[in-house]
Amino acid sequence: MKNIFIIGSKGIPAQYGGFETFVDRLTEKKASEEIKYHVACLSDEKGEYYYNDARCFKVKVPSIGPAKAVYYDVVALKETIDYINKKKINDAIVYILACRIGPFIGHYKKKLKKMGIKLYVNPDGHEWKRAKWNWLIRKYWKFSEKLMVKHADLLICDSVNIQKYIKKTYAQFKPRTEYIAYGADTKSSTLTATDEKVREWFHKFGLKEKEYYLVVGRFVPENNYETMLREFMKSKTKKKFVLITNVEHNKFYESLKEKTHFDKDPRIKFVGTVYDQELLTYIRQNAFAYLHGHEVGGTNPSLLEALATTQLNLLLDVGFNREVALDGAIYWNKREGNLSNLLNIEDTLSDEKIRMMSSKAKKRIDEKYSWNYIVGLYEAIWKKV
Repeated sequence: MKNIFIIGSKGIPAQYGGFETFVDRLTEKKASEEIKYHVACLSDEKGEYYYNDARCFKVKVPSIGPAKAVYYDVVALKETIDYINKKKINDAIVYILACRIGPFIGHYKKKLKKMGIKLYVNPDGHEWKRAKWNWLIRKYWKFSEKLMVKHADLLICDSVNIQKYIKKTYAQFKPRTEYIAYGADTKSSTLTATDEKVREWFHKFGLKEKEYYLVVGRFVPENNYETMLREFMKSKTKKKFVLITNVEHNKFYESLKEKTHFDKDPRIKFVGTVYDQELLTYIRQNAFAYLHGHEVGGTNPSLLEALATTQLNLLLDVGFNREVALDGAIYWNKREGNLSNLLNIEDTLSDEKIRMMSSKAKKRIDEKYSWNYIVGLYEAIWKKV
């Protein structure tokens, strides 16, 4: 039996972001009976439970601000090592998601090596580039990334661009890497236009199907909300711009409102978050088009979900996004007037052109990013050792 210990997500069942959904799907769609998953789960108490046939162990973490995630990963790794020793497990892989604990990993890697246990790491995206961090935290992230790469037996990159970056930047460590993307599924929502929760949501925000542009994601500067808002405001489209994102008590939101005065444009609708996945899928399916401004990170989950569900996708022209969508999307850049002109053009696209773009996007997801395909690649990796 191959034991896979996963550290770095907040846990399953998924209620949060990309890593959580990944672990949820990885365990849900497990095909091999020779694999057993152990998943660290952030909690305010200790204990264990089973979900998707995975052993989920709760890691109790105090509220200590930004250091909480680092503390969580370190404690989860320590408890994993203790469990492996206690159960005398000799066929295992510890898979750490993200590079938060680099300064501590050397100590634990020595223990793992002595036990004959492999350390795999998902380096995630360029966390040290994110604008939300101050210079000191960015410096920590970069240093931590370096040490995680140095000590990992294998780095599983969810983007070809990230894989190239790791190999080039840390060539002195001769890092061993594999590329396995994030996943998505091209399935329709179980909800229909007549469902009460659908009609309530659309009525609440004064929206109609196919009459809005959509964006879903964290409200952070590196996702280029300022460019998208400014350019949308310049465009002549009569469609709405719907932003599904959490902006409560968000300084960036207040700053953008002051700089752009987007609140004076009745087309722009900040609608908060949508945690009901079937409702969110319906909203995606019935957008006229999806706007994607992410430029930091690897294979972005919200991009895959958009390509899997929304007919027309307008993506910021960076390597990460082109790598995923290829010719299944239309691209824009940050030059003034570029996106606003594109929006004016998109409004006049024929139904045939839109159907063609939708078909290309969904084919791309089905062939290279379906969860069954991604889980199969991971299980092959686990069995190689």
